[in-house]
Order: sequence, then C-alpha cells, then structure tokens
Amino acid sequence: MLLALKIDVDTLRGTREGVPRLLDVLRRHGAGATFLFSVGPDHTGRAIRRVFRPGFFEKVQRTSVVRHYGVKTLLYGTLLPGPDIGRCAGDVMRRTRDEGFEVGVHAWDHVKWQDGLDGACAEWTGKQMKLACDRFTDIFKEAPRTHGAAGWQMNVHAMRLTQVLGFEYCSDGRGTYPHLPVWNAELIRCPQLPTTLPTLDELIGTEGITEANVAKRVLALTATPPQVGHVFTAHAELEGMRLAPAFEQLLAGWKAQGYRLVPMRAWYETLQALALPRCEVGPATVPGRGGTLLCQGREFLGDVDLARAA
Repeated sequence: MLLALKIDVDTLRGTREGVPRLLDVLRRHGAGATFLFSVGPDHTGRAIRRVFRPGFFEKVQRTSVVRHYGVKTLLYGTLLPGPDIGRCAGDVMRRTRDEGFEVGVHAWDHVKWQDGLDGACAEWTGKQMKLACDRFTDIFKEAPRTHGAAGWQMNVHAMRLTQVLGFEYCSDGRGTYPHLPVWNAELIRCPQLPTTLPTLDELIGTEGITEANVAKRVLALTATPPQVGHVFTAHAELEGMRLAPAFEQLLAGWKAQGYRLVPMRAWYETLQALALPRCEVGPATVPGRGGTLLCQGREFLGDVDLARAA
C-alpha cells in the first residue's frame, strides 16, 4: 500500500516559503515525497491570458487565487519583472535534496509551458525542456532523473524527449496506474506514473467541499486501496501555505489507513521487474480543472509503431 507524494513547485514564493514548511510537515509525519521544481523565470502574472479559456473564472472564484498566491506573485511578468527562481532560491532546492527528498524538474517557465505547449513545434518544445534540464543540472550538479509537466501539459514532442533526455520515469499526466504511454499509436518507452487522485484545488468549492472538509473527501477516495499505489499531487503554493492544515490531515489519515507515504521513485522501483501495460494517452478534461490535460486512456491492444519509438 504505497501512496507517492508529488509536490509541484511553480513560483518563487512557493519555493522560498511553501517548500520549507512542507519539509517540516513531511519530517514530522515520517513521509517521503518528490519535489518537482520550476527553475527559470516566475511569470505567474501572465496567466491572466487564460481569461478566455472555459472554466477560468469559475476556478478563480472557487480557489481564491489571490489568497493562495499573493498579489506580488500575480504581478510577476506583467507589472513586475519575473524573478529567476533557480538563481534566487537554489539554496532551498538543494536543501530539499540534502534532507533526503527526491527532486526533479517541473518546468523552465511554468506559465510559458502551460499556456504555450498546445500546438508548439518540436523546436520550441525542445528548447523549453533543455533550458529546464540545463538549469536543474547547474543547481544540483547532476542531471534530472524525473520530470513532471507543468499543468499536466504534454505534446508528442515532449513525450519523445522524455526518452532522449535520460529521465528514468515521468509523472506528466493523470490516470489510474503506471504505464508505457502510446501517443497516436507511437510507443514512448519512458514509464509514466500518473497522478491518480484529484488535487485539493479541484475539489474545493464543488459539492459543498471546503478547505475544512476537503481532506475528508480525499480520504474517502483512498479508504479502499487500489491494486496498485496512488500518486497525490500537492502544490507548494497551496499545501505548503493556506492548505497546510488540510495536508496534515491527509498525511495523518493516510497513515491511519495503512499507506506508506513515499517519493515517486520508491513506487517506480517496485515496478522495474514488471512488464508495464501500454496505454493510450492524449488530451482530455478533468473535473475541477479548466482546459485539457495529458490523460491515460484505454490499455492499448493493437499494433504499436515500434520503429518510430526506437
């Protein structure tokens, strides 16, 4: 009964303030986790361009974006210059690794990736991933071994690059169990460990769910353990700040349910002797989140274009 904790770190504030608080919480509960860092410029304010996307205003109203992120962060990249997260807070990132937590790469520019990937060419996609990997290597003096896409956004070029850039596994999408992804009949040989549970901000404000009872809702979803483990995605800007009480309730509740709280690598290492199923992947919607995300589809039973994946 493994439950892997994946923590996305999107902003400078999340790195400086949210991550240290999460380290303290995780240590108190004896929990492991994988921290995925945005390592380039913080351009959070440019997310205002999502105003025309379906569901944008509804999500903003439900999740109190200003309270979670702070006014200053929401001005980065517009009225304020976007600070370089890796250069300003590399010490926090290294502290995370030095305290025994797994670290990986999230993005170079979180907003640019999340808003620009759809329809992007191979050159644009490759440049963004190379910038992220190079900065990660500069910070940690070693290349990243895992990747979790900003906003669960991936295209076929990014999927191919997960094989080329040396990632041992990735957690780029949403789904129900580990798999080898198949994009339009093209097999990608880098395993995917998808997020299997809804995030707190996807639940709050729906069906009477509040910050006070959201942990109870998630614990109800994990009361019956799956045949394989779970991956829960937290955010340094949410669970490391305003939603910290709910996160502590989750950690205590999961331990009471019998789960072992581990980094994603611990789950990945249990899978290496297994033949992972091949599953179709592609853009799809997820309740509580606007736009489309990379999502796991049905298990692939037909022929796969192995020549393109070689």
